[in-house]
Amino acid sequence: MKGLLPAATRLMPLMMLAFLTLATVQIAMQLHLSPGAMLAWLGRIGWLYTGIAASCWTLVLAGLVYEWRAGERPRSLRSQADAKSGKRQGWIMDVLARLTNREALEQLLSKQEKATFIDAGALAETLRGQVIGQDQVCEDIAQTLRRRLALQTRGKPVGVFLLAGPPGTGKTYLSKRLALALNRKLLHFDMTQFSAPHAATQLFGSPKGYVGSDSYGKLTGGLKETPESVVLLDEIEKAHPDVFKKFLSAWNDGHVTEASNGALVSTTRAIFMLTSNIATDVLSEIAIRHAGDAEALRGASVVALRQAGFAPEVLNRIDRIFVFRSLEGLDVARVAALEIEAMIAGYGLDIAAGGIDAELLFEVMQKQQRLGDGASARDLVRSIEEMVSDGLIEARQQGATRVKLVQGADGVRAVGADLRAPVERLG
Repeated sequence: MKGLLPAATRLMPLMMLAFLTLATVQIAMQLHLSPGAMLAWLGRIGWLYTGIAASCWTLVLAGLVYEWRAGERPRSLRSQADAKSGKRQGWIMDVLARLTNREALEQLLSKQEKATFIDAGALAETLRGQVIGQDQVCEDIAQTLRRRLALQTRGKPVGVFLLAGPPGTGKTYLSKRLALALNRKLLHFDMTQFSAPHAATQLFGSPKGYVGSDSYGKLTGGLKETPESVVLLDEIEKAHPDVFKKFLSAWNDGHVTEASNGALVSTTRAIFMLTSNIATDVLSEIAIRHAGDAEALRGASVVALRQAGFAPEVLNRIDRIFVFRSLEGLDVARVAALEIEAMIAGYGLDIAAGGIDAELLFEVMQKQQRLGDGASARDLVRSIEEMVSDGLIEARQQGATRVKLVQGADGVRAVGADLRAPVERLG
């Protein structure tokens, strides 16, 4: 009996055809029409029913083509039985096509958790070309993501990664470039803003009756809208312990609870990137001592972070720890060159080919070296801004669109490559 109703529903088009046929015969009998009279009458209006028949056959053929194309969809969008047998619906109408929006349902099904295969080599190369001085980290994180994304069934996030090391070495920047490389939305949170006990409501929503309870939190709302996000938690050690506790279920159970309505928001398709600046000297030494041994590096790093005050329950839920090394040598020059290019673009100018004087980069490197081991990329940016910004402003005022930067005895000159005379700036 349970299978009778679905079978009758699927055969409804054929039953309707039989009903129409019987109705036509009954009308003919009530009008006392003989077969000869009916044929004569049909002959007079043959042009009409021929057109109707052609239209109906066109619709039938269009339906068959639609069903055939639907049968060519990936097997993940069909039932397991149909996928194994290759069976198609053919002449019988699919109940989903009659009772709901089948295409919308298939689109929702296609968004379910599934294995994703990435080219780890290409990803590592992309990251290495943008994140200066951290080649090993870029390769390790690309390989780790390749293995994690290939899993079809996960009860936890794709990964919870801690990026540790000196400030300004590219931890935040790598997370941003990773989101772009994977074509994922970036949810960026500065955890220094969540150092108070009540700060958790900003991320996970407010309980009913409190201000803000009519909307989702920043994190829960972001993950609900785009589950496949890169969640960047900058300076995670600055967050309040109550905020940490909220994240534990996200990393361990694969979901977070929205406080406003109690809804569970999945985190199984998200990538969590945590950055930290604590214990940088010890971690740098550990990274050198255990280079090439991921397990030893993790074990020693966990001990160092725990001694520095990192919560043990958080460390237990971190999948990998990547230690960034301090910038030195030509890496400083590479970062400086990229920062100068970005600064020039920020003033609405272009940099000419070979337009950065090597002596200028050398001076930047010397300034960075004088600052010592505590120097960061932010210090580098400040030095560059002090040296070149005024000259770029003057070049723009003179109508230049492309410039070269030349280091001279009297400071940096911004030479307008498309002007007859250079624009100088004393510094």
